[in-house]
Amino acid sequence: MTFAKALFAATTALTLVASAASAENWRAWNIHNDGHPNTAAMDKFAELIDTATGGEVTLDVFHGGVLGSQPDALEQVRIGAIEIGNFNLGPIGPMVKEANLVSLPFIFKSVPHMFRVLEGEAGQTVAAAMGEAGILPLAWFDAGARSFYSQKPINTPDDVAGLKIRVMNNDLYTSMISAMGGNPSPMAFSEVQQALKTGVVDGAENNFPSFKNVGHYEVTTHYSLSEHLIIPECICVNTEKFNALSAEMQEAVRGAAQEAALFQREQWAIGSEQARKDVEAAGIAVNEIADKGPFQAAMDSVYADYLAANPDMKALVEMAQATE
Repeated sequence: MTFAKALFAATTALTLVASAASAENWRAWNIHNDGHPNTAAMDKFAELIDTATGGEVTLDVFHGGVLGSQPDALEQVRIGAIEIGNFNLGPIGPMVKEANLVSLPFIFKSVPHMFRVLEGEAGQTVAAAMGEAGILPLAWFDAGARSFYSQKPINTPDDVAGLKIRVMNNDLYTSMISAMGGNPSPMAFSEVQQALKTGVVDGAENNFPSFKNVGHYEVTTHYSLSEHLIIPECICVNTEKFNALSAEMQEAVRGAAQEAALFQREQWAIGSEQARKDVEAAGIAVNEIADKGPFQAAMDSVYADYLAANPDMKALVEMAQATE
């Protein structure tokens, strides 16, 4: 072997060793199982990130919450023990007050409006605050809109008056029901089916896939499209791990996440529409609510109390409300 060939071979070998040493192998947490749109989207993200970074960043996705509960996983991503997580923004609110924006009832007019808000200035503010807390969102997933279901149609806030409605255990959600004259009944999700069946509660609220998959359509008659809560999910990355990447790699990772999010939104829309068709075929009456204005007006006291307790959120709330 000539000296030149030997030098080239040695240089190539050193380059490959250096490249292998600098490559990042990340772990990702996902609570969902096979068949869920987010599981397919996270698997797609792993493929996309490998291709986009030329193998410089690879991703092992662990589904079904095997790396811990969501609170555990949030903390692990925050400190960098896990690099990536697919999280619902609801539980992030206690950690990052700006993330509570999405938990304000009727803050969004629709799912497309929610994405316009999060992909605009308000979303940048939320993302920056989350990044400072160590959980940087790379892209937003669709998690549907929560609407009321009960034994009668709900078309106005007055239709909620006097009803016992199961809600998640959050002061904003209980205040929402109270502001409409209803009786909020926080309880574990696992107890809702029996509570609806026996009349312990008159109604509950959730998105179409959950309404169908857990069988709540079997013990109610009406689903009313109030879309009062539209809480997205995100692909989030540990901020320090992301910032340690080169600008080129950061762009590649973010691009892969956003492409995976578009795929997830398509899959969610297909699944949600099918769930609606299935429950309608089973006899559920679905009623559209053409004007959500009265519901939003009924939330004035909820917003007043919230902003009195969180005055530094006023500008962010107004920014979201002003988004067309």
